[in-house]
Amino acid sequence: MAEYFIENKEYFPGIGKISYEGKTSKNNLAFKYYDAEKIIRGKKMADWLRFAIAYWHSFCGDGADPFGQATHIFPWNSTGDPMQNAVNRANAAFEFITKIGAPYYTWHDRDIAPEGASPDESARNLALIIDELKTRQEATGVKLLWGIAKLSADTRFMNGAGTNPEFAVLAHAANQIKNALDATIKLGGEGFAFWGGREGYMSLLNTDCKREREHLARLLTLARDYGRKQGFTGYFYIEPKPMEPTKHQYDFDAETVVGFLRAHGLEKDFKLNIEANAAELAGHDFAHELQVAVDNDMLGSVDANCGEPRNAWDTDRFAGNVYETTLAMLAILRGGGFKTGGLNFDAKIRRNSIDPEDLFIGHIGGMDTFAFGLESAIAVLDDGRIPALLKNRYASFDSGDGAQFESGGFSLETLAGRAGAYGKIGWTSGKQELFENILQEIILQ
Repeated sequence: MAEYFIENKEYFPGIGKISYEGKTSKNNLAFKYYDAEKIIRGKKMADWLRFAIAYWHSFCGDGADPFGQATHIFPWNSTGDPMQNAVNRANAAFEFITKIGAPYYTWHDRDIAPEGASPDESARNLALIIDELKTRQEATGVKLLWGIAKLSADTRFMNGAGTNPEFAVLAHAANQIKNALDATIKLGGEGFAFWGGREGYMSLLNTDCKREREHLARLLTLARDYGRKQGFTGYFYIEPKPMEPTKHQYDFDAETVVGFLRAHGLEKDFKLNIEANAAELAGHDFAHELQVAVDNDMLGSVDANCGEPRNAWDTDRFAGNVYETTLAMLAILRGGGFKTGGLNFDAKIRRNSIDPEDLFIGHIGGMDTFAFGLESAIAVLDDGRIPALLKNRYASFDSGDGAQFESGGFSLETLAGRAGAYGKIGWTSGKQELFENILQEIILQ
């Protein structure tokens, strides 16, 4: 990019590499629980957690909300030239990512490169910035966890992208997906995500739901086929979203997405990107959505954030509840840990957090909270009481008639005939308080 000036500038002066100092440290810019090199069950903590920094919130989010203007005034966005700003933003991003010590990052295409006056100009802008990012990846060792095409912000997508009733808009979406997928492949991205931010409807009166779902499935199929033809071997991710921003999303929750993928023959190539805040908006616990994905062998990646229970929108706070992260990591560990994806900080500092160090403090807190959750979850498994209690609760299906039922050995008539053989039943305690007390004991020890 000879026409653009590569600034030799430190955007976060006075802040060095964030190190692990242990839980007794009072240093705001140090990890208390996240020790990247610590070996746990034969693997580094960093490899269990696979943290990624989200480009959009960390380097593009300006603190604006529906009731107020921007409060985060970034020096890398100050030139008036969108492409020069994009280069400066790349410098700032890699300075931050390397200082915080995250092994991965994620992006939306429009957050790393500005849209041009035509699809071809947009593609050229993206290609130029991808060259810049590739240079920085090679210099730092930071990797791309996944990329995504931003198909929600532009006004053309006000009625959806893959579900838009106008074919021309769907074609624009396909063009953007192709370019973002090409960019992901060039950067060695391990996955490619789809966030259906407007893939839903506001009123059934003007919506053909069946047709829209079929159009979306066809577009995803075309993206899958193109990616495989280009040599992309990673997984594609769908992020369940309940109602943001439409009244009803076609990707409402994990169960809905699993059913959608299987109905359209996409389950072998697609997995789920579970977001904690979206789970809450769907009326589920974070761990519930993770467990649904694990149970269906469809856990791909995780957006590591949390919501505000009294706000009915996606507030994207950094995780701060160690009980929640312990339960989340328990679900992930039950599935064997991450086989793809990782913990992506789709989280933003608050509107009134305006100091450069606040971005570090937010990520440090989130990383520490998940590191604590990882070690607590492993302690639960090592302690053995909760797994044993859980196994015992279903012991009647491990032998005899219960095992025969699970293996498909009964007709309904034969099964019904067993009812009288067991006498008075149905009074076995679920021991919920005991489960909860053991979990608290382990977390607080």
